[in-house]
Amino acid sequence: MQRSRIEGLLASFPKLTSTGQQHTTVETEHVRYVYQPLEELFMVLITNRQSNILQDIESLHLFARVVTDICRSCDEQDILRNAFELLCAFDEIISEGYRENVNLSQVKSIIEMESHEERIQEIIAKNKEQEAKEELKRRAKQFEMQKKEAQKRGQGFMQGNFSSQSNYMGGRFSPALEPTVQTTVDSPFVSRSSTPPAPSSKARGMQLGRKPKATDLFEAIKTEVEEPLLKSSRSSTSGGMTKNPEGIHVSIEERVSLAANKDGGLEQMEVRGVLTLRVGDSGNSKVRLTLQAADDPAINFKTHPNVDKAVFKNEKAVQMRDTSRPFPVNQNLEVVRWKFATRDETAVPLIINCWPSPAGDGSCDVNIEYELEADQLELRDVVVSIPLPAEPSVTVHSADGSYFVDRQRRSLDWQLPVINSTNKAGSLECNIPGENVDGFFPVMVSFVSDRLICDVDVIDVQNLEANLSAQFTKEILLAADDYTIG
Repeated sequence: MQRSRIEGLLASFPKLTSTGQQHTTVETEHVRYVYQPLEELFMVLITNRQSNILQDIESLHLFARVVTDICRSCDEQDILRNAFELLCAFDEIISEGYRENVNLSQVKSIIEMESHEERIQEIIAKNKEQEAKEELKRRAKQFEMQKKEAQKRGQGFMQGNFSSQSNYMGGRFSPALEPTVQTTVDSPFVSRSSTPPAPSSKARGMQLGRKPKATDLFEAIKTEVEEPLLKSSRSSTSGGMTKNPEGIHVSIEERVSLAANKDGGLEQMEVRGVLTLRVGDSGNSKVRLTLQAADDPAINFKTHPNVDKAVFKNEKAVQMRDTSRPFPVNQNLEVVRWKFATRDETAVPLIINCWPSPAGDGSCDVNIEYELEADQLELRDVVVSIPLPAEPSVTVHSADGSYFVDRQRRSLDWQLPVINSTNKAGSLECNIPGENVDGFFPVMVSFVSDRLICDVDVIDVQNLEANLSAQFTKEILLAADDYTIG
């Protein structure tokens, strides 16, 4: 339909309506207007006269609810301000002129879906930075021990000279003649000569506000240790996301959100996924993607409006509705989305239980344990964050993996590099200041994996013009979005 035709129909609508009447439909020779007042404006739905008027009225009401939900007030300025969000929502209700079987909550869920690639990379970068800090502390401690050993050897020689001097003086102690000796070592790797160092007789007074030696050493090697590790972290992060710009790249992402109560019972789990296709060469733009997915009716799939829905439903394949049309080149196109929501505890990938109990001395003994329910998954960069209600100090008695006390965020981060079928369960036992057991919630969990919960995968890409299989690169990522206990 041409734009001038649409503008003409809209221009004739005010002339067909009359004040004081309760009708919400107006028919002309060719079209039917179904409308509803929204404060000072009208929501108008234009269809042909052969359409189902009951379905048209239902669609109109859904459009009106979407408008009132997105816009605070239904005036012209507010609608223009939210025009882009409204168009995206309308596109989910009507596809190619046909009504989609969706309700308001589903439309809101669909338009909120977005790629969380950047957030996942931030989590990975944060874990790398923590590893860099731990490596920094370890090397600082090692250098400090070497410095102390060097000081002991130097001071032992000087004390030997002083003892012989005191014997020469008859063994009497004279505070005025006792020199203050300070030995400095510029670097623990400085080569030592066979000649012993000469004693320094320069006295030093009391120094106030002087930084501890460990702090000086820590600052001295901070750049040396931290920068290379962070550079390698950034290079590995960017390297993991590289793809062939001239070929076919498929990105499959899932983000899982979970809400469980303090006793570990599941309240709600939701998985949202998206399959993104990027074609870098016009010669490979007419393709067909063959998919596999878990055979579960609870998984709700939705395809792009230009994708053939019948082929996807019957053959689990993605191709253009009009096979003569190519996919857009050098664009990230979300061709399939899916959603899986459940309250079945057997579907939870990772179970976390936190057991705080008062110790009677103003602190709590806290026992945290995990259990991997999905044996097919391998979770990486797992971090379980427990809030610290009182002071940011923790006494850890035993722990699988490692831990880190984040004083700025006032949390204990339990870090597990990998959780798979070989280490399905683990625990951390510690004592934390604070008597209120509710202060140790909510417990937040983050992880990534290259296996998906809904098991969606692209197994083949076929070039429809050449009728041959095409080479493609694939990237699969599962991430915890809002995984909360308590």
